[in-house]
Parts: sequence; C-alpha cells; structure tokens
Amino acid sequence: MMLTVAESTVSELADIFRLLGDTTRLRITLCCRAHPIAVGDIAASLDISPSLVSHHLRLLRAARIVTADRQGKQVFYFVSDSHISRMVASMLEHLDEPHLDLD
Repeated sequence: MMLTVAESTVSELADIFRLLGDTTRLRITLCCRAHPIAVGDIAASLDISPSLVSHHLRLLRAARIVTADRQGKQVFYFVSDSHISRMVASMLEHLDEPHLDLD
C-alpha cells in the first residue's frame, strides 16, 4: 500500500527538516525540549550571542517548532508540541541503535 501525501505537505515537511538541518537551530530546539528557557540562557548554554539566538528562534517560531511565552520582561521558549519532542527523541534513539553493515 502506497501512502499518498500532498505535494504541499511534502514541501512543508522538507522546510521543517531544512530548518532543523542547521546545527545551531537544532541545538536551540534541543535546549527548548526539557522546559521553557529564556534567550539569554540559551545563548549562554550554547556560547553564542543572544541576537543570533533570537534570529534562529524567529525562524523556528514561524515554522511552529518552538513557542514563546512572555513572563514580565523575559520571553521563554519551549518546543511547541509533543510531535516535535517525539520526533527529536526518536532521531536521538535512532543514532543510539547499532549500525548494521549490509556489505
């Protein structure tokens, strides 16, 4: 049985993978998985500038990968939903699996 997926859906999915294909954006997404985290804390943990973090977060928010929650003067970011969390967790598990050499 062949699964049919609309071309627009395939294109949108490719955009998400393209966004997460950038190591900085992937690292930011990983930072946002456990709990809401502020831009300054992300920047400090990744040793990059807050302005660069904000730039990447804007792209991740546009793709609905992360969500923002303003609390007073600070904005906290977290992974938007369980689908993103599960996808990242599944890929991390995939990397931990033993590799089968098919040659």
